[in-house]
Amino acid sequence: MIVRYILNLLLLIEVVSHGISKLGVHALSMEYYAIRCPLAEMMVKNTVNRALQNDPSLAAGLLRMHFHDCFVEGCDGSVLIDSTKDNTAEKDSPANLSLRGYEVIDQAKELVEKQCPGIVSCADIVAMAARDAVFWAGGPVYDIPNGRKDGRRSKIEDTINLPAPIFNATTLITIFAKHGFSVQDLVALSGGHTLGVARCSSFKNRLSKFDATHEVDPSLDSRMAATLIKQCQQGDDTAVALDPTRNSFDNAYFRALESADGLLTSDQTLLTNSETRYFVDAYAMNQARFFFNFQRAMVKMGLIDVKEGVEGEVRLNCRVVN
Repeated sequence: MIVRYILNLLLLIEVVSHGISKLGVHALSMEYYAIRCPLAEMMVKNTVNRALQNDPSLAAGLLRMHFHDCFVEGCDGSVLIDSTKDNTAEKDSPANLSLRGYEVIDQAKELVEKQCPGIVSCADIVAMAARDAVFWAGGPVYDIPNGRKDGRRSKIEDTINLPAPIFNATTLITIFAKHGFSVQDLVALSGGHTLGVARCSSFKNRLSKFDATHEVDPSLDSRMAATLIKQCQQGDDTAVALDPTRNSFDNAYFRALESADGLLTSDQTLLTNSETRYFVDAYAMNQARFFFNFQRAMVKMGLIDVKEGVEGEVRLNCRVVN
């Protein structure tokens, strides 16, 4: 336990030393709830574990929810807010319709509110749930600092900032760099696609009329392409696993890229770009290295534009602004 604490402390110090302190890390703490709500993390973890025992596929949804939250207006729980007659919220954007696990966040929030009213933010619960989901699925264990506040803004137009599945590596590198991420961070975070599925609508651009000379994306394995074409005849909403072990957190995603079996353009492009390919090959060969870099990148991601003080609040209901 002491060794793990020291390693996580060193990890946080490293993140700060790389310039992420400007994102609000000074407002967060590994011991943020130690006095005011000491059982907060345990309650969230137990809620997540129960949900995943019933439906292991929710691990992907909870991880993706944290990513989509942080990349839009920062890690402020804004992705949880419901739309109203006067406002269409982030969660109703086409980019977010595949997110799952909102009920898990609601259950965790209800539990902590009974024990510690008005203390634990929805944004922190989302970050904790993603971490716990990764570990439950077989991924690395890591600690995160807490103390995020919940944002009051959630608008569909803001989701334009989310990376699209049709982006190439050059575009992804640029987008991630704006949030302080290195190429290594980009590839490690992309490894989160070792969990879950994608709808045919997200990759059908690779299956027909790819360009003037190819009917199918030449970077896609021909046998896989034939299988996907057959599966997607059922409709754009058909779900296909992102890698062969859709509910297990491992490095199979990177091995799939090396076999030209990456599902999304934004996945397979990581192998065809010289800057990103180095890390794809490294992670395909060494799962431990992937795990270490992934957990470091996740801590960094959890610090994007953190709300503090009067900038945010602690929502009593994660779906509604106070």
